[in-house]
Amino acid sequence: MPVSANDAIPDANPDASAAATPDPTGERYAHVIVIGAGLSGIAAAVKLRRGGITDFLILEKADRVGGTWRENTYPGCAVDIPSPIYSFSFNPNPEWSRNFVGQPELLSYIEATVDKFRLAPRLRLGTELLDASWSQERRRWVLDTSRGRYIAQHVVFASGLLHEPIVPDLPGLDAFPGPVFHSARWNHDVDLTGKRVAVVGTGCSAVQLIPEIQPQVRELYVFQRTAAWVMPRLDFRVPRPVQRLFRHVPFTQRLFRGICDAVLRTLALLMRRARVARLLTPVGKRVLKRQVPDPELRARLTPDFTIGCKRLLLSNTYLPAMSRPNVRLVPHALAAVEGSELVAANGERAEADVIVLGSGFELRHPPIAERIRGRDGGTLADTWAVDSPEAYRATTLPALPNAYLLLGPNIVMYNSLLALAEAQLDYIVDAIRTARDRGLDALEIRPEPFRSFNDEVQRGLASTVYNNGGCTSVYLDEKGKNFVTWPWSTKRLRKDLARFDIENYATTPAER
Repeated sequence: MPVSANDAIPDANPDASAAATPDPTGERYAHVIVIGAGLSGIAAAVKLRRGGITDFLILEKADRVGGTWRENTYPGCAVDIPSPIYSFSFNPNPEWSRNFVGQPELLSYIEATVDKFRLAPRLRLGTELLDASWSQERRRWVLDTSRGRYIAQHVVFASGLLHEPIVPDLPGLDAFPGPVFHSARWNHDVDLTGKRVAVVGTGCSAVQLIPEIQPQVRELYVFQRTAAWVMPRLDFRVPRPVQRLFRHVPFTQRLFRGICDAVLRTLALLMRRARVARLLTPVGKRVLKRQVPDPELRARLTPDFTIGCKRLLLSNTYLPAMSRPNVRLVPHALAAVEGSELVAANGERAEADVIVLGSGFELRHPPIAERIRGRDGGTLADTWAVDSPEAYRATTLPALPNAYLLLGPNIVMYNSLLALAEAQLDYIVDAIRTARDRGLDALEIRPEPFRSFNDEVQRGLASTVYNNGGCTSVYLDEKGKNFVTWPWSTKRLRKDLARFDIENYATTPAER
């Protein structure tokens, strides 16, 4: 995204005051440290600065910003939320080339945002968090990284939801003679031309990459554990005159963004009641009938659950690609690998040269939780293993003072994850500012409001399609508890996060 010299940078601070020079012990200090330089981490930096908090750093384990959009480079990788919404509210891009842009364009936009807001001095690339421990004695977070120790009063964990790929534990997979890679770690050195390729999974990534690789492979086997509802994606090129209009008359772009947001809010509203979501089933079946002429194949691609129980997939090309002569749908999970043969759960076999794993990401046991230690010395992973993932307003937890999770448990809905993270950041910035202004060393959510909120969340989810749509999804943990989705409206989420409710927090005054 080009950045004009006339673009205002009202909150940019070019002098790198947060250089975090090591003290004699080798420790470096910043008032706030953000973990991760993906979309939500970059948003955190800008929001902090706009909130008057200038002493912060961003630690990023990779050598480049971008998060999910740096890691995922598979063919066809693109947003599945309209680009005008999948954008920073503080940096709208009038020059999106499409309504659903591809990964390279989005990554360029993220990097341009870093340049525009002069965040490079605050970035510490190649710095992986190894352990984050709250020191009750120091009333600070001690962060051990691959490049030494950092100390912070507040930590914002922005490591993202779609971060750690799941590699299924399949007998014989390690002995497969050909290349095996996850969609999120695409091996661009492997030429798929004329190869027999097996794609394992039919989730968001798979429905994007399958139509892209189908024309070049000799045979394509698609292992489908569960059929998914696929709806058309309203994608189109944005003409140059419209881009110019958006740039010179910003109101028009805000209007278009508002329309897209209203559509997603309506969809989220439908998902709040399973019986209402069922009204969409005839629409899904009509799409299938139009795009898949073969009745036998169509039956295999027809889900047996209510639309919305699993994430709704958007594609104009996936279903037609499944009808191509070189594509074979295996409507069962992959159970084992025997040499170059892949064995499905029903015993069906297929021989392949390459395996592409479209098996999703680890949501139930995120690796970052194993690296966060609270006031009691236990890890967040240990806590969530016992009680299932929970957080207060998807953001804070007992025993983790001054720690904030972006896109924590029970926040996902049919909307842009970036928009949800920005709503959380308004709450987080208010919390950090409140602690500073009142001379507080620590803020910690009290157990009573924490418990009350999470019980209310589960009651609210009871009637939603996520819990009552007739499917088993990534929204549910091993105990059948929904730890991913938000049960109410976007309006309520933003209202809940509009003000930091210090009355629900235990506070520790700063020592004088």
